[in-house]
Amino acid sequence: EVPLVESGGGLVQAGGSLRLSCAASGFTVDDYRIGWFRQAPGQEREGVSCMNRRNGITYYTESVKGRFTISTDKAKNTLYLQMNSLKPEDTAVYYCAADIPCSRYGLGYPSRVDYWGQGTQVTVSS
Repeated sequence: EVPLVESGGGLVQAGGSLRLSCAASGFTVDDYRIGWFRQAPGQEREGVSCMNRRNGITYYTESVKGRFTISTDKAKNTLYLQMNSLKPEDTAVYYCAADIPCSRYGLGYPSRVDYWGQGTQVTVSS
């Protein structure tokens, strides 16, 4: 069973919105530090946002502040990333991840390789 399964990517025009979903199985998403990363072609994977419900910390990288929102649905055991006012530079493969370092200063990679989602492509056209 794959712990994290993503959906919701696609092609959107600049200024549009998308919501990414990451359904978790085998563990309770709210019990873990969770987050989103993205990787554009030829670039390193970067942390976008994370959430730690135990201490109330939510982090966003500067380039997405005010446009992206991370959230969870406890009943569905799912993590979301609502992305508004999308820009061409947001184009990347987006990955969810669990059991990650998450603080007000940023986020890190998960402790286990199977705590990565499979990735979903987001393409923003100008």
